[in-house]
Amino acid sequence: MQRLVLAAAAAALIGACASTPSGPSAEVIAEAAGQAAPAAADFVRMAGASDLYEIQSSQILLNGSEDEALRRFATMMIEHHTQTTATVTAAARQAGLTPPPPALDPAKAQMIRDLQTAQGAARDQLYRSQQIMAHREALTLHSSYADQGDTPQLKRAAASAVPIVAQHFNALAAMEGDGAASHTGH
Repeated sequence: MQRLVLAAAAAALIGACASTPSGPSAEVIAEAAGQAAPAAADFVRMAGASDLYEIQSSQILLNGSEDEALRRFATMMIEHHTQTTATVTAAARQAGLTPPPPALDPAKAQMIRDLQTAQGAARDQLYRSQQIMAHREALTLHSSYADQGDTPQLKRAAASAVPIVAQHFNALAAMEGDGAASHTGH
């Protein structure tokens, strides 16, 4: 029953996002084409760290921002990244892996600390810039694994995350104006 609920939720979430990413996210996906994918266990760990960062950083933003558009975005991040974590975790289990609970890597833990100490408009701007970088990384991770990964169940989970993360990246680019997100990061 839980698998059916997760599958239905994932299908609804994926249906809400564009099936073929366009805009600034398409550039990131093109850059990721042909990149080597991490091993299955590393992909699960990295995807979990990415989602956990998105959730925790968005919770921090919601506790202090007065920017309604950013608050809506943060709420969407919590909802969508909770779902992508569930999708990747379920796929890992179907592949016979025992996924560890998501944990922040040192860089993302520092990003969280930085957000916790920032205040007001400075926190809002820091959140936006961190989100652009984090979504660029997540889009590259999921795109490369969907393309080059070695575990079919995880490849499907990565492919289902690509349009979701692309939607987020494009929304960030729109917030920054004129595709600024496509030039931030690498």
